[in-house]
Amino acid sequence: MGRKRKGRDISGWLVVDKPAGMTSTAVVNKVRWAMDAKKAGHAGTLDPEATGVLAVALGEATKTVPYITDALKAYTFTVRLGQATNTDDAEGEVIAQSDARPSDDDIKQALAPFLGDIMQVPPKFSAVKIDGQRAYKLARDGEDVELSARPLWVEELILVDRPDADHVVLEMTCGKGGYVRSIARDLGAALGCHGHVKELRRIWSGPFEAEDGLSIEQIDEMAKTEALDDYLHPLEIGLSDLPELKCTPEGATRLRNGNPGMVLASDVEYGDEAWASLDGQAVAVGVYKSGELHPSRVFVI
Repeated sequence: MGRKRKGRDISGWLVVDKPAGMTSTAVVNKVRWAMDAKKAGHAGTLDPEATGVLAVALGEATKTVPYITDALKAYTFTVRLGQATNTDDAEGEVIAQSDARPSDDDIKQALAPFLGDIMQVPPKFSAVKIDGQRAYKLARDGEDVELSARPLWVEELILVDRPDADHVVLEMTCGKGGYVRSIARDLGAALGCHGHVKELRRIWSGPFEAEDGLSIEQIDEMAKTEALDDYLHPLEIGLSDLPELKCTPEGATRLRNGNPGMVLASDVEYGDEAWASLDGQAVAVGVYKSGELHPSRVFVI
C-alpha cells in the first residue's frame, strides 16, 4: 500500500510571475510548500532564465492542465543579432558570428514566413526526448543531437522595438509547443546574421496574465497563511475554452461515479468536448452525446 501524501486537499490555480534563474519545477515546489498542498503541477515549462507567467495547478485543478497547455500564449523576447550559440540563448557558447546587421524593414519582412502553421526544430538543449533521454543531457555529453521538426501555430509575430543595431525586441503569440529560442535562431539564419535569445518573458498564457502573478518574495511572505489562499483562482478557469453544461444533482452523482450523466439542453453539438457544472462547480469533463455527458475527467471536491 502506497504512503499517503501529506498536505491539504486544496484545489485551484495560483499564478506566479517566475523570476529569472529559477526552474519551473522549483516554482511548483515552492508553491506546494507555501500552500501546504498535497498535489501541484504547472501548465507549460519556462526556461530557467525566462520570466513571466507560470500557472501552478493545485489538487483537482491539475486535471485541467492540458487545457491551459493547449491554449494560446504570448511572449516578448529580445534577440541578440550577430551571434549564434549552442543553446540558442545567452547561456550557451558562441559558435558563430557575423558583422551583418539587418534593417528594421528587413526584419519585418523576414517575420512573415514564421506566421501561421510552421515546422520548427527544437533547440538541441531542450527537454525533448530522444530514445527515452532528454536532448539537453545528450547535448551536454557531447553527442550530436538530431531533432525532428515539429508543427507550431504562430498567430502573431511582430517587431516592437529596436534598442540598437545588435538587438531587436519581438512579441509572439503561439500555440502549444513553441520554442522561442528556435524562432530567434531561425530568424537569425533567415536574415543571414545569426541570432539567439537574450531575454524572454511570457506575458500571458490562456486566461492567466503576468501582471496578476505573485512574485516568489510575496509567496514567501504569505506562506502557510490564509492570505495566500485569497490569490487562488478556481479550477474552473482552466476550462474557460470549453463550453459549460449545467447538470442536475442526479446527473452530477452519476458523473462523479464515472458514468454518463444527464445535462441540460444547450447549443453544444454531438461529440463536442465540454464540462458539466452543478451550482457553478465543475463536476466532470467529457464528450456530449444526446443530452448526456460521457466523462473523461471527474472532479472530486
